[in-house]
Amino acid sequence: MTFRQQILALTTIPLLLAILAITTLVTWQSSQLSKDGIQTFEQSMLSAKQAELKNYIELALTAIGPIYENAGPDDEIAKEQVKKILNRLSFGEDGYFYVYHYDGTNVVHPRQPFRVGNNWAAHPDVAALLNYAKNGGGFHRYIWEKPSSSEVSDKMGYAVGLDKWQWMIGTGAYIDDILAQTEAANQSLSNTINQTFLLVALITVPAVFSVFGTGIIMNLRERRLADSKLKELTQRIMNTQEEERSRIARELHDGISQNMVGVRYVLDLAERQVREGKDTALATIERGAGALNTAIKEVRRISHDLRPGQLDDLGLSAALESLINNFEERTEIDVDFESVAFKNVLPFDAKTAIYRVAQEALSNIERHSAADHVKLQLKSTNAGLEMVIIDNGRGFLTKQNPKHKTVGPSDGLGLRNMQERMEHFNGSLDVLSTPKGTRLVARLPRSIYLTSSKETTELQGA
Repeated sequence: MTFRQQILALTTIPLLLAILAITTLVTWQSSQLSKDGIQTFEQSMLSAKQAELKNYIELALTAIGPIYENAGPDDEIAKEQVKKILNRLSFGEDGYFYVYHYDGTNVVHPRQPFRVGNNWAAHPDVAALLNYAKNGGGFHRYIWEKPSSSEVSDKMGYAVGLDKWQWMIGTGAYIDDILAQTEAANQSLSNTINQTFLLVALITVPAVFSVFGTGIIMNLRERRLADSKLKELTQRIMNTQEEERSRIARELHDGISQNMVGVRYVLDLAERQVREGKDTALATIERGAGALNTAIKEVRRISHDLRPGQLDDLGLSAALESLINNFEERTEIDVDFESVAFKNVLPFDAKTAIYRVAQEALSNIERHSAADHVKLQLKSTNAGLEMVIIDNGRGFLTKQNPKHKTVGPSDGLGLRNMQERMEHFNGSLDVLSTPKGTRLVARLPRSIYLTSSKETTELQGA
């Protein structure tokens, strides 16, 4: 090789290595982003299952409530009545309720009657559920036989205690469908990453070698033209890489959804049709691609609701202002925002709670109120932090208040979530709804502040 060829080779090899390194880095970062999205999706689905189990337990407790509340600790007649009720209660194909005495003896099990009357305290999963029930209730994941198929499967259980009778009442939901969706998503991610990496390699490697081959046959007189072409080719490679990076990020971010299992079945069907030589294989594949597109909205909602960046970077007031600006732009509803500057005053989780309450309230206004004006005020009082949200909409109806009177946070799931966020910090949530509008007041106690009493007094005066 001539000296000039050696220089060209030394220039080309680092370029090739740089492209491979950048491609690997982008692929790895995109893979991590999608894995985080998959984990978030799985956690969201599990949280939904937990909320569903809590609701089922609440329904069961409501069904037996009148009997249990009026019975004594040794009222065997009442216990028999409760057993009959729980034996009849079920939900879905594999949903049922079970009861164990605190000593481990099974009292009710409609799907596995052989357990009734026997002591299962030595069973680790039964012992775990009993422990949760004795300590106020809790969730437990374990492996259990599925009644509909007689196969063992992953299950999420929830149990609470009936202390007067020394009973643990529980229920559960099988989560094998969630795990299957997650596994399918991981497999799809792996396939996409491999295909994209191969595609980038097929584009960049031949391009780099073409540059090297072109340089070998160039003469001194064509040097400037060759350099110009090399720059254009390098820029083209970089543009292609950026386009691939954007496409990978978009596909990995927007391609996951609860219908992954359904898509997998469609692809399995297409595979069988291809093997059988049927002409409908292409249409089946296209139907599967269409089903993947329906995943966009849910993934975007999860990714956007996970964590507001302004809350970490700029603080609570700035995050609320950004939330309001987006709300006004999206809904054309005018919002008056008043706030004092909360700088390093609130703990991280308290700021998040206030932000989520405001986010839920604005969402309810957008969907239900038909309001055209909202006032949001964030201030510090003698009692602590107070956020007031007032709209001039039509209010809302409840079963307890059919004439738009004062309502409690337990009237709806969203209001209940807001109340629980406040109660976590010993705060409160008050809601007043009338035909002329709704007023929501969220309060956190003064003890939540991280700063001194002098600084909080100054904050209040501000």
